[in-house]
Amino acid sequence: MLVKDRIAQLVQGAADEAARRGLLPAVSLPDPQIQQTQNPEHGDYATSVALKLARAARKSPLEIARTLADAMPQADEVAEVRVAPPGFINFVLSDAWLKRQVEGVLSAGDGFGSSTTGAGQSVQVEFVSANPTGPIHVGHGRGAVLGSTLANILSAVGYSVQREYYVNDAGSQIEAFRRSLWARYQQALGVQAEMPAEGYMGAYMTELGREMVKEHGRRFMEMPEETGREALGELGLKKMLAEIREDLTRLSVDFDVWFSERTLFSDGQYERALSLLRERKCVREKEGALWFASTALGDDKDAVLVRSSGLPTYFASDVAYHYNKFVERHFQRVINIWGADHQGHVPRMKAVVSALGVEPSRLEVIISQLVTLKRGDQTLRLSKRTGDIITLREVLDEVGADACRYFFLTRSADSQMDFDLDLAKKQSQDNPVYYVQYAHARIHSILRNAAEQRIAHADGDVQLLRDPAEMALVRKMLVLPELIEEAALSLEPHHLPHYAHELATVFHGFYQNCRVISPDTALAAARLKLVDACRIVLARTLTLMGMSAPERM
Repeated sequence: MLVKDRIAQLVQGAADEAARRGLLPAVSLPDPQIQQTQNPEHGDYATSVALKLARAARKSPLEIARTLADAMPQADEVAEVRVAPPGFINFVLSDAWLKRQVEGVLSAGDGFGSSTTGAGQSVQVEFVSANPTGPIHVGHGRGAVLGSTLANILSAVGYSVQREYYVNDAGSQIEAFRRSLWARYQQALGVQAEMPAEGYMGAYMTELGREMVKEHGRRFMEMPEETGREALGELGLKKMLAEIREDLTRLSVDFDVWFSERTLFSDGQYERALSLLRERKCVREKEGALWFASTALGDDKDAVLVRSSGLPTYFASDVAYHYNKFVERHFQRVINIWGADHQGHVPRMKAVVSALGVEPSRLEVIISQLVTLKRGDQTLRLSKRTGDIITLREVLDEVGADACRYFFLTRSADSQMDFDLDLAKKQSQDNPVYYVQYAHARIHSILRNAAEQRIAHADGDVQLLRDPAEMALVRKMLVLPELIEEAALSLEPHHLPHYAHELATVFHGFYQNCRVISPDTALAAARLKLVDACRIVLARTLTLMGMSAPERM
């Protein structure tokens, strides 16, 4: 049980006891909202429940707080309960109990902070899903890190998580890709060919055309044009998708499912989805096209599903895809992580889910805002190599996956962010990635040193810990389980890097103030236990963020 949940139990017990004694009326207790205090002088946790009870109890908040404090049950976790104006109840954790938690961390090992909150409920996290018509850029990278970290967090609290990439391999953009590659392929063979107006003009397409010539020569030119263009385009799409996979793997992002948009049509899901919408009278024909009546479900305007030409829109594919998620694969929750350009699409998708007979709250959409790349004060807009967009691969080549993941996670998804490439490469305390990973490497250095000196700590007595720096480290370590729960509830993984930095800071402070290996072998064993527990917590935090936990630096 989380510490704050245990304290909430104590508050409820105090309210019940006060009501039994006739000191407070038997009113429904509001959520006590136990919070960690910002100022250690105010204890470890606090609640403002007395302020919320004042009107119903017809007493002053301060009087209610004192009554609750007096009626508070005894608990091993709590050493002291204090009351502060205008009606706060502050809790100070017991040092003896805190010390025992070091053993709990060591016992939990790599699973420290895990829980069964999700109770095995199925949740799909769909993220990145960039069109396979070109390389992925840094904006996609941010969504990739956000999605994979969120999936890690949800798994840690007991959800059955499926990570999915939706491959947009159908529609007009794919046809534009085929025509663009066909033109670049012909040009690479010395044939005059004009790029289509709606084509992909990036330098990567010219390189891909040359690569196709190198591998296949004039093979596709010897086919009927439509057949050659189709065959060439399919190979090109496979190459682009392979490149995307490679970049994401380098970023430590993996997927359980790569879902093809084409299968929605070939497997009949598109037709079944439209049939269900027709049954529910959620579509109407107008101007020769088929429209989804989203205005009747709260959207600003109706949306075209099937054009007058008979071709489905991208929106129709989205409808079929979410039908597949909820109706055919039966996910209890679906979390989509979309780029900033899709923000206006959210109400429409909520309306679609409702029209399919699914509670709209089961679909949650996170919008990942834009990333600005910088070198110090200079903003970067174009790739030096190609004069085109800056790809994720270029950033990975320059700063590495760990720095990418850490920096992409430091801001909430709904905030635009600056990514300083120079800072990300620094090997100093100014770089938070280096600072955090160095703390983990230092811990391993201490443990290696102890092993070389044959200093065992398995039987160390943690009750010998009493220095304020030691207790501060224990307190900071115990924050992680609550942070994981809160991040899973709010879908906000950006708290993890900040916590990792705080934990590293407290550890470095402990290291400066407390000599770990000393002639006092009993104290050394106790401190080594504390250091080993910190290793577990810091590694767990880094792993949840998808980062490495180096043993040497």
